[in-house]
Amino acid sequence: MSTDSIADQMGPAKRGVGVAGSGRSAGPRKKNTRVRAKAWTYIIFTAPALILLLLINLYPVIYAAYQSLRNGTLIQGGDFVGFANYINTLISGNLTPAFWQAALFTLIFTLVGVFGSWVIGLVLALLLRTRIPAGGVFKVLLLLPWIVPVVVSAFSWNWLVATPQSPFPMLAQALGLGNVLFLANPTLAKITVCVFKVWISFPFMMMMMSSALASVDNNVYEAARVDGAGSWQTFSQITLPLISRSTYISWILMTIFCVNDFPTIFLLTGGGPVGSTTSLVVLAYRTVFENFQVGPGVAIAFMTTIVLIVVSVILYRQIRKASVE
Repeated sequence: MSTDSIADQMGPAKRGVGVAGSGRSAGPRKKNTRVRAKAWTYIIFTAPALILLLLINLYPVIYAAYQSLRNGTLIQGGDFVGFANYINTLISGNLTPAFWQAALFTLIFTLVGVFGSWVIGLVLALLLRTRIPAGGVFKVLLLLPWIVPVVVSAFSWNWLVATPQSPFPMLAQALGLGNVLFLANPTLAKITVCVFKVWISFPFMMMMMSSALASVDNNVYEAARVDGAGSWQTFSQITLPLISRSTYISWILMTIFCVNDFPTIFLLTGGGPVGSTTSLVVLAYRTVFENFQVGPGVAIAFMTTIVLIVVSVILYRQIRKASVE
């Protein structure tokens, strides 16, 4: 074989092509073809579900956003007014006092619901890690407030506190506190609703914290005891940082649950007395379905959603920081 023919064959070999067109370069092409075919297969199989989700969720959201820019009712679309519903609700409309009152109560309701249920859930989760008599039965009983339907729980609490003949008002009167009406006094009604929310929410937090604590390696606690760390130091410097990711996730979920909680408030107090326990979601419902003002009611719902998104993003960033650390 001549030197020129050898050089001609070595040229393609240096570029990764086999001698005499051996077809070595066809491998990556076949692989890319298989990847594209697999991707199109996934798209074809998931397209019906995605289209259905878009029709069920996205279209109503877009339509509601359009309705928030009109002054219509449930029957008539009304005229296009732009952002007038948002401005009138926030600043200078008839709903402005009720909106800010509902916003303040929603904030209080959410803070108490999130942190109150988290503290109780964390304490019970730590308690369940110890050996206690009848631990299995105790766990089941602690889950009952979350398992029982909220309609049943609200009815039970109404029976306990709603009328002067209810057990708690009668107990307060027997203790010399006078005629205490828990759902007729605005301040007591707020306290009752917040306590009720903590009552039905702490089992969820307890389960979240129990799962987080189960993932912590016991060797860490043993090393801390060897180093002479006390109970509070172990809890504040080891337990809390190691379960921080699950804690932030539970806060996000519970914030969404509290802000969007319609049945708890509506079934227990209906938003009264004198609107003291009306949250933003209850106000939006009343504005749309009782006052037939669709635009302002949907505007309230959208502003609530925006606030929820902002809070969720802030807490999600904390989750990412905790994951990195």
